Amino acid sequence: MIRTTQILTLSALSLALAACNSSSSEPTPTPTPTPTPPSGSAELRIHHAASDAPDVNVNANGELLAGLEGVSYQMSSPVLDVEPASYDVTVDGILPGGEVTTVINAEGLELEDQTRYDVFALGLLGVEGTYEFGPHIIANDFSAIGDGNARLQVVHGVPADVTVDVYLTEYDADISAEAAAYTLGYKDDSGQFEVAGGDNYQVTLTAAGDSEAVLFRSPELSLPAGADLVVIATPNTGANSDEAPIALVLADGEGASVVYSTTTGGDIRIVHAISDAPAVDVHANEITAEPAVAALAFPDFTDYLNLGAADYEAFVTASGATDAVLNAGFNLQDGDVFSVLAVGLLDENTPASLFLAAEDNRRVATEARVRIFHASPMAGEVDIYVTATDDITDEDPAFPGVDFDAEEIQSTGNVALAAGTYFVTVTAAGTQDAAIGPLELELSAGGLYTAIARDPMGTEVAPGLILLDDFVTIE
Repeated sequence: MIRTTQILTLSALSLALAACNSSSSEPTPTPTPTPTPPSGSAELRIHHAASDAPDVNVNANGELLAGLEGVSYQMSSPVLDVEPASYDVTVDGILPGGEVTTVINAEGLELEDQTRYDVFALGLLGVEGTYEFGPHIIANDFSAIGDGNARLQVVHGVPADVTVDVYLTEYDADISAEAAAYTLGYKDDSGQFEVAGGDNYQVTLTAAGDSEAVLFRSPELSLPAGADLVVIATPNTGANSDEAPIALVLADGEGASVVYSTTTGGDIRIVHAISDAPAVDVHANEITAEPAVAALAFPDFTDYLNLGAADYEAFVTASGATDAVLNAGFNLQDGDVFSVLAVGLLDENTPASLFLAAEDNRRVATEARVRIFHASPMAGEVDIYVTATDDITDEDPAFPGVDFDAEEIQSTGNVALAAGTYFVTVTAAGTQDAAIGPLELELSAGGLYTAIARDPMGTEVAPGLILLDDFVTIE
């Protein structure tokens, strides 16, 4: 165990965040120390740390603030230089269709001279009490960072009744016999601390009083001198969130990056979308008698499977066979979520392949999220309509000219829709002749809905859809 003050422990936490966007083998750039601003100035920074809130616009005195438009979860603004004064700061949530609604109204926010203000959007929408959505403001007087030091401040932003112990150790050290350096509850923060720059650190967060209940464990970290960091513990909305519930956000004064725990791994699911292929086995790295996925038939799919962060080679064989008919390599990092689509046909004109589709599964309380993939060779180039009724006569396609490409499967991406009833119709491109649908969809706010266009199965004569996630009513 490295014998440290509490200051050093918290710096390790920000240190963990600093390594967020780079691999441990890459050097960490040395930041330029931030000079103390002159008298007659204040600073303001905004952090979006509310996991189920939509993207937001940030305004001051009725005007967009410093281009802060469409700010997403786990993003932070740069540190903004502003005049000391009273400001009406509002945060507008962006609703489906581009409409906005004010979700934070901080009228008369007094920004004093020689003070930095960090404004955090924390909590959950639609919840009252301790964890309800709202602003959380931390103010710090201006001060210079000591030579050779880094400064950081840790904030517990996970809206749950979980108090955490914070440990800083040498990388891969045993914490079981050590005392925690910090204990933080929701909205608690460490205050600003300075530590000497260094490397080979690891930050571990556990449930308070239980060193074996690990909630977050960082990769090997380096904290360079001159860094001035705010570190925010936020809900993990990436892979394996049940087992790894926390992700750290590092705000460095210019933006923010996300650090996932080394216990997170990546989530993948396999979708069999090759209509003329038999049931298949899927093997990881080598073909064995016990495949990772066995006897997956068209048009079925697996649940998400969690794998450790690493490089993988996927091999697909006919069920029970040992010769690979498809294979593909991919890199899986902590927090990644992918769908692996087996697509195409078993012929030379439309050769089968494996396509890796990155997924964003964050649920937003103000919208339903819908995404559609085109994996039907028979359908060819199509137009996709999303309408309020089943009549598309006077409608324009929401997604025109979507073509099948086995090497680069096209999709709509995540489309935000208000809760309600919709009809999806897929037509041959440039026509209103339905190839799929109209299909009636009941969508709920906070829902996640995925559909994959596929070729016919069995006695069907027209393409259909593989339905995943929260689809509940298809008629």
